[in-house]
Amino acid sequence: MALNEKYAELVNAANTAGVANLAVREQDNVLYIDGEAPSTAVKDQLWAVYDKIDPNYSSGDLVLNLTVAAGSSSEYEVQPGDSLSKIGKKYGKTWQEIYEVNKAVIGDNPDLIQVGWKLQIPA
Repeated sequence: MALNEKYAELVNAANTAGVANLAVREQDNVLYIDGEAPSTAVKDQLWAVYDKIDPNYSSGDLVLNLTVAAGSSSEYEVQPGDSLSKIGKKYGKTWQEIYEVNKAVIGDNPDLIQVGWKLQIPA
């Protein structure tokens, strides 16, 4: 299956959601999708579509590089199976960056996050 076909649902969702400067290109058997989402919610929705196509992000055949329009706030609700590293990967952040802005919520152990917690994602 060609990568454009495999990720057609994701590209269509990005178009429908109004992602600005959407660019889709294939290089060395990797599909690159770049653009600016109008909100964090839209970015999260697109990551959810990607998660449905490749649940563990293990295919290694897609680079999803979405930024959020300036002025948008970023908040993420912890889901079952999440870790700070996994959340960071979704947002292009390190686990340390997420931990630093959420120490008051997380406490001293960054490995112990709980489903339902609302974490701030740094810009």
